[in-house]
Amino acid sequence: MEQSYFIQYIQRFFAGLVLQYVTLFNDAKTQPGYLHLRMLKKEYSDSGKWESVQSVNTLVMADIVAFDSPLPLKKRDSISRASGNIPKQGLELQLNETQLNELDNLASRPNMTETLMAKLFGDTKKVIGAVYERNEEIFLRGLSTGVTLIEDTETVGTGFRVDYGYLTANKFGVSVLWSSASTAKPYDDFQRVIAKARDTDGNVITNVMMDRTAFNNMVKTTQIMDLFAFNIGYNGATRAQPNLTQVNNLFQEEFGFTIEIVDRTMKYEKNGSQTTVRPWATGAVVCLTSDQVGSLVWAQLAEMNHPVSGVEYQTADNYILVSKFRQNRPTLGEFTNSQARVVPVIANVTDIYLIDSTTVQS
Repeated sequence: MEQSYFIQYIQRFFAGLVLQYVTLFNDAKTQPGYLHLRMLKKEYSDSGKWESVQSVNTLVMADIVAFDSPLPLKKRDSISRASGNIPKQGLELQLNETQLNELDNLASRPNMTETLMAKLFGDTKKVIGAVYERNEEIFLRGLSTGVTLIEDTETVGTGFRVDYGYLTANKFGVSVLWSSASTAKPYDDFQRVIAKARDTDGNVITNVMMDRTAFNNMVKTTQIMDLFAFNIGYNGATRAQPNLTQVNNLFQEEFGFTIEIVDRTMKYEKNGSQTTVRPWATGAVVCLTSDQVGSLVWAQLAEMNHPVSGVEYQTADNYILVSKFRQNRPTLGEFTNSQARVVPVIANVTDIYLIDSTTVQS
């Protein structure tokens, strides 16, 4: 690997632009927003492994005992663990000979520095964003199902699977499919889950996440339209579908939670072909007791401690190593790549309740 031909620009602007891109991606107001950045805390792993400890924390009342009497011994809560190696991910982009000739021409012309910078560092934003995109996919698949499965058909390299250990007792179907508008009972389905969380686990559900399919089916049901009409004091024969704000007003009053719709797509590329995927499971409804559900666990990369001569490095968000260099393979090119060892880990599984609105509970 050789030093970039545009080293003077890289040494001057590389660090500042990487910081700027990280700030941009972490801004909740930027679209698309990243739920994993909001709902996971960043955590460093020195061992290169991730571990999730699930503890069933049941709070029981103290006994009333007589003076000078021994205290009764109670059983400890059950604890289980899920763990694995933190995978490596990355992406590389190249400026080819034609593009390099264009950069040479821009560099030789006055007042073209801004255009040159946009073309020279455009790939930097893409390779950093690629890691956030993959993290978001892993997180949304995992949160909506309890298991993340990235098939090897989706990635160049190897497949990837993480089972976060969702509790069977916290997984629910529905009494009638929500797609059956006239007979489905979403309100009753929520009541059943809330009762389990409150009466058995001592939990309070504060927010619910679902995809557009689940939401659209829910608001079309006769039960929800009737409840909405009753809530606003409407007695007419024609029922209207409530929108998200109206549903949240209704459910905040009835249940104390609000709904957030997850409507996210991303693309992967393999063999030059791009495919769009929706990581959130269709019809999945996730009921949470907190907006914080786990950790974004990362580890050091080997190249962080063993840099290669001629390569310019910057670290983005502590765990993404961004590199720029020049190489002939087989033709001359300027390369930008990102590497990261990181995985979203959903840890608070005893406080997560999953409703599959596409499956009738037996």
